[in-house]
Amino acid sequence: LEEIEPKSLADRWILSRAERLTAEVTRLLNEYQFGEAGRQIFEFLWSEYCDWYIEIAKAQLQEKGHRKRTAQILRAVLDRALRLLHPFMPYVTEEVWQHLYADVPEDERPAPALIVAPWPVPTAAGQRQMDSEADEEFGLLQEIITRIRDARKQAEVEPGRRIPVILVGGERSSLLKHQSALIEQLARTEPPKVERKLAAKPEQAMSL
Repeated sequence: LEEIEPKSLADRWILSRAERLTAEVTRLLNEYQFGEAGRQIFEFLWSEYCDWYIEIAKAQLQEKGHRKRTAQILRAVLDRALRLLHPFMPYVTEEVWQHLYADVPEDERPAPALIVAPWPVPTAAGQRQMDSEADEEFGLLQEIITRIRDARKQAEVEPGRRIPVILVGGERSSLLKHQSALIEQLARTEPPKVERKLAAKPEQAMSL
């Protein structure tokens, strides 16, 4: 993972989360806390990797300059998660791992089989991948997107309908402007209007 240079905030976030997971699962296994280690891998795979990064990757894979790097990150992070999960689900993870490298010549694969692949070890370079700023900034985007989704359900908005959104960002306005396309994609909105301040709430608007 440390060899991949992230391009987007989402790239930085998922690489950081994968490194944190590696360090935490290794610690938990060394302390014989197998249940908690398994729970954390499960949460990472289903929530962070599948629910968030794969959805973002669908758009990034359409961008010429971002396609190859996104594919590398998708494969590398899944590889890392499968290695961590292998002690819990050896047969399933081995089968998935073999499919993951089905298009790679045998002499170029990281190992001939997952069972003999090295256990991922947090390194100094990996520690640098633990990007607290990316975690915090992406966490804010997750909260905004989740709240918009919840508001859509509350207002019974049709799933395919895009809604207008005004984001009053204050000091975070620059971040929100830069990430507005991500909010538009995942919350199914019109291009968000980002304001540093807003004198009054527009009529008939739901405030979050």
